[in-house]
Amino acid sequence: MPSDTQLKIMNAVHRGLLKLSGGRIGNTAFGMPSLELTTIGRKSGSPRKTMLTAPIVDGDTIVIVASRGGDDTHPAWFLNLRDNPNVEVSLQQGPTKPYTAHIATPEERTKLWPRVVAAYKGYSDYQKKTSREIPLVILTPRA
Repeated sequence: MPSDTQLKIMNAVHRGLLKLSGGRIGNTAFGMPSLELTTIGRKSGSPRKTMLTAPIVDGDTIVIVASRGGDDTHPAWFLNLRDNPNVEVSLQQGPTKPYTAHIATPEERTKLWPRVVAAYKGYSDYQKKTSREIPLVILTPRA
């Protein structure tokens, strides 16, 4: 599984590709739109930005996956939004907008998981690597 340092490097490279290419490289990954998620650090109280993919985008509603590549621990961004669901999202380098995050209920996850895996089969492989149930997070615009 990737270390925290490796994840930070991957995020920096992703942002760099987006910037250097003027958005021509990095707006999608594995056939899914990419987004920049800003959470508030649960320990630091500071904004934390991470690049993610969105396997489901239905209008203004976005679903993201807290997979961390199938690691047995949740990603830091997931723990941050669990503690403070007020986040900001920039989808495919669009304007940054305020969203509210909520962790999918078991019923929601049951409905969404097949769509997530249809968008990217790798999520199924990640789930097989870990004993934890990989959470799905639903992002909806904040008024």
